[in-house]
Amino acid sequence: MMTSLPTRVHIKEEGPREGFQIEKGPISTDQKIRLIDALADTGLDHIQVTSFVHPQKVPGMADAEAVVAGLTPRPGVLYTGLWLNQRGLERVIATGRLHLEGKLTLYASNAFLKRNQNRDPAQQLAAQPELIAMYQAHGIPVRTGFVTAAFGCNFDGDVPVDRVVGLVADMRAIARDHGEDLGLIGLGDTMAWATPERIRHVVGAVQDANPDVALSLHLHDTRGLGLANAYAGLQMGVAHFDAAVAGLGGCPFAAHAGAAGNICTEDFVFMCEEMGIETGVDLEKLIDCAILAEDIVGHPLPGKVKTGGSLAALRARRPGA
Repeated sequence: MMTSLPTRVHIKEEGPREGFQIEKGPISTDQKIRLIDALADTGLDHIQVTSFVHPQKVPGMADAEAVVAGLTPRPGVLYTGLWLNQRGLERVIATGRLHLEGKLTLYASNAFLKRNQNRDPAQQLAAQPELIAMYQAHGIPVRTGFVTAAFGCNFDGDVPVDRVVGLVADMRAIARDHGEDLGLIGLGDTMAWATPERIRHVVGAVQDANPDVALSLHLHDTRGLGLANAYAGLQMGVAHFDAAVAGLGGCPFAAHAGAAGNICTEDFVFMCEEMGIETGVDLEKLIDCAILAEDIVGHPLPGKVKTGGSLAALRARRPGA
C-alpha cells in the first residue's frame, strides 16, 4: 500500500452541474454563468459546467446550451459537460466550446445498475464497446473509466473488493481491445458508504492490480466522512478528486432525503494547502465563490471554510508576521 502524500492534487469542480441540477428553486442562466466564471478565476483548471440531459427529467439543466454559450473561457481551464446517451453527446459537440473525453462506466452494485440503467451486468458490459465506437466515430479519445457505487450501495449493501478490482480489469481490457488506453480510473462513493479504512482497502487493492494507472475519487459527504475519506485517499497517493464549491448538491440516489453532495471544494483545498499539498487554487477567491454560491441558491450550504475563513488573515495578525 502507498503511504506517501501527493505533492499536488487535481480537482474537478462539479458544483455548477451537481449543485444546480438538484436545486428546487429556479436558478437563472446568468447566475450560473456568474458562478462558473468566478470559479474559473480561482486557479481551478477543470469545471463541469452543466448536464445535457432531458429537460423534463432534470428541469434545472434545461438551459445547458445557453450556459455554455454565455461563458467567458479562461486559458488553461477545461470546461466539460455531462451526457448520458448519444443525443446528449451530440448536444455537447454542437456547442463547440467544451472539452470532450470519453468515459466507460461499470456498476459495482447490480441493484443500482438495474434501477439506474435498467440493465444487468452482462448488458452493461456489452454496451461498452458500442460506447467506444460512438466516441471514436466523433474522434473523441477514451481515457477514463469509472466504477459506480465502488464502496457500497443502499440497495445492495456492502460491495466485495474483488468485484471492484474485476470491473476495473474488465474496463481496461475492453478499452485495449478497441485501441484505447484508460489512464485514469475513478472510484465513486455514490451513496456514501465509504469509511477511511474502506478507502484504504479498496484503493489499495485497485492500485496493487493496476500500478500503471492513476486513480480518482468521487466522494459524497452524506454521513460526514467526506474529508476523512479524502484524507485516506491522499495517504494512498491518490491525486485526483471531484469536489463541489460550498458543498453544493446532493445525492439523488440515496434512499433518504437530505443526502449530501460531493466533498466541499474550499474545505478540501484548505486541508491540502495546510498539509503542504499544492492545489493551484487561490483559497481566498474560492471562499468568495462559495459565498456567492450560497447567495445564488438562497439557503445555507454545508461548507465550513466559507464561514470559518482561512488561516491567512490570522497568521498576518501575529506580531512580527
